[in-house]
Amino acid sequence: MSPLVRLDLNNPEFQGRLFALDSKDQRRVLTTLRKLSRMTWEQVYQDSGLNWEAILSRSGARGQRLYSLRMGKGFRAVAFREQDWLRLISLHPDHDSAYR
Repeated sequence: MSPLVRLDLNNPEFQGRLFALDSKDQRRVLTTLRKLSRMTWEQVYQDSGLNWEAILSRSGARGQRLYSLRMGKGFRAVAFREQDWLRLISLHPDHDSAYR
């Protein structure tokens, strides 16, 4: 079996936006994070609820391919994959801002 996704939530921008959410929205995001922590990468790619998609309009600080994924109702995260790690960079309350 493939290894499970490992989550890196240490990015200050991601943390700042997560901590600024009200408790209801935080719960939605945390529920998705819990789900991700129990999945393999193959499951992440195939899960239609996460709506994992490449962001072609920009790349990471070191040239990494960035991805957008649904983090509960009304939120998307920007992240990149580094081996088994999903490194979350930012959290967005609307779909369009994740791509800018």
